[in-house]
Amino acid sequence: MSTPDGELSPEEQAIIAEEEAVLRRVLAAVEGARLRSGHRKQETEDLITRLQELRDDAATAAVADLPHLFFQMDQTRALLERQETARLPELGAPYFAHLRVAGTTGDRDYLLGRTSFADVSADVRIIDWRFAPVARVFYLYGEGDSYEEWFGERLSEGTVKVRRLVVIERGMLSRVQIGTRVLVRGPGGVWRRLGTGWGSQLEGGTGTAVRPGQLGVGRGTARREGALDVTALLDAEQFEAVNVAADQPLLVLGSAGSGKTTVALHRLAKIAFDEAERYPESRMKVIVPEEGLARLSRRLLAPLGLGKVSVETLDSWAALTARVAFGAKALKPWEDTPPLVAKLKRHPALRRALAARLGVLSSSATALPRLRKRLAELFTDRRFLEGVVAHSGGDLPSTAVDETVRHTMLQIATPIAHELEGVDPDRLQTLDGKSLESDTPDELAGTVDVEDLPLLLFLRAQAGNLGAVGRLVHVVLDETEDFSLVELFVVGRLLGEARSCTLAGDEMQQTSTSFAGWPAVLAELGIQDAATCRLQVSYRCPAPITALARQVLGARAPGEPPAAGREGAPVGLHHFPDEAQAYLFIGEALRDLLEREPQASVAVIASGREQARAFHRVISDMSWARLVLEGDFSFEPGVDVTDVDNVKGLEFDYVVIPDATAQAYPAHDEARRRLHIAITRASHQLWLVSAGVRSPLLAGV
Repeated sequence: MSTPDGELSPEEQAIIAEEEAVLRRVLAAVEGARLRSGHRKQETEDLITRLQELRDDAATAAVADLPHLFFQMDQTRALLERQETARLPELGAPYFAHLRVAGTTGDRDYLLGRTSFADVSADVRIIDWRFAPVARVFYLYGEGDSYEEWFGERLSEGTVKVRRLVVIERGMLSRVQIGTRVLVRGPGGVWRRLGTGWGSQLEGGTGTAVRPGQLGVGRGTARREGALDVTALLDAEQFEAVNVAADQPLLVLGSAGSGKTTVALHRLAKIAFDEAERYPESRMKVIVPEEGLARLSRRLLAPLGLGKVSVETLDSWAALTARVAFGAKALKPWEDTPPLVAKLKRHPALRRALAARLGVLSSSATALPRLRKRLAELFTDRRFLEGVVAHSGGDLPSTAVDETVRHTMLQIATPIAHELEGVDPDRLQTLDGKSLESDTPDELAGTVDVEDLPLLLFLRAQAGNLGAVGRLVHVVLDETEDFSLVELFVVGRLLGEARSCTLAGDEMQQTSTSFAGWPAVLAELGIQDAATCRLQVSYRCPAPITALARQVLGARAPGEPPAAGREGAPVGLHHFPDEAQAYLFIGEALRDLLEREPQASVAVIASGREQARAFHRVISDMSWARLVLEGDFSFEPGVDVTDVDNVKGLEFDYVVIPDATAQAYPAHDEARRRLHIAITRASHQLWLVSAGVRSPLLAGV
């Protein structure tokens, strides 16, 4: 029985008292264990000193003595590593969930955390969510459910009596969630039931998106108040996907906000934890399309204990791999490829055309000069390019042919510096200190596009000649729908025969290249069969946003709509006669919001870079306003003014789309996908603002 105005009922008061008593027991037990283990600190320091002495001895020792010294160093390192891994739970936040089960031996409490710890005399059992068998009960069953699970060769049966999510901050209980009931500690330590309800303002969403200090963006200087741990929120479907066998390729599909990235990275953590020898962190990799998602993924991995796993964007991965395969000095990448040329070079139709024209080259034909010459011939061959355009299904316009030929001719031209060899360098110095080629078409001479790097690697990989490029034991490809087929082929060759990987994606969010379909993705990776997980619930976006996103996709929307995780604030639609009025309106609304909710995260997502710059000028005088066009998100409170190309995979408390116009989002499929991506970044409230003519994709809203 609940009481009005957020006041706790006697039952809820009893829950808080119980959870606080549990926390007191845990803190006392961990502190006691910490005191008992104090002597280990001296042991660790002694081992470090001993290791340094052995290194010093090895530097001056005779060759005959080195094997013995190296053996002693290995033993000392092993002892040191054993000391470092014997970690105790953090006193500030020792666990994030509470499970009580009733079984044949009576009631027993388990607390889910990131480090296993037990003090039976104090009735404290903290289990590591990643591998403790009883964790399955928490993730797969609800409060009041009966369960029957095999833990190894033993059948365990019982009933879930308590299943609660908890937030502990600086050693103090601040939030308890039981089903849909949320109890929070307010100012002065007064507990209340979290209410719902919102007005027409941007309001009430602070903290619904990721923040420094919670799983999602890592440990910042200040934890977000009331942040539930994402690991505790894995649903049964997600938990089963995380536990797919390490050697089984996994395809995770789901709409925006369904937890694809969460599943992929938690699976990576579990594989690394369970089978560290077979799957060392140094040979795991996460590859994503954009820098913003790369930054977020690094922050997601740190609390999972995988801070050493390499996270790279597609471009940085291709550049690094090409430098290893072909030599660092042999390539001069060009990053400002004309959009149409870049689209052609990443299109599936080019992959098929390359196969038809070149087949599989011999290993001797894959030296870099010969490969560059082959590509240059193809990208100046109008008939070849016209065939690519013709087989693109209307994705590529005929103008892509002329633009590709023109761009390639500039790249294969002789650099002006070669023609001026022997001339006094002082005479070649310009007044502004730049080279003669800078800011001229000659600057392109001798370069290769970043989109050429995967093509060069693809041609060499087909010949089995990737040389010194390190092989991978497991790779996570997030937003896989934006990977080109040639990139996927190279990744497949780096995985070897095992093909251990996790692919996460949603074809409705494809932006950078035409998607060839999931069967083609698996085929390029060399995967015969993959376990598939289809996530059915959109946890990020409330129902009004989920419904609008589906409407925007129109006929391209999937047949079965995703279930919204919750109800929410209505979508705000605001229309003005001209852009100046629209921008001023948004600026005032943002100032008001940040005064009321200084910890809110807000994204103003424009359709393109120039539109983002134009709006940023309106609020650039405000300290909380940031222009983000290179993925350099800080994930701090404030307003990020950015564009659609920078926000895939990210989320914010509030999203404002400042140019929901017919010009920015006309009635065609690419615009539908881009607007859908922008809309589904909001975890609490969404505003669409337009001036002039509203986008036809919003008709009837």
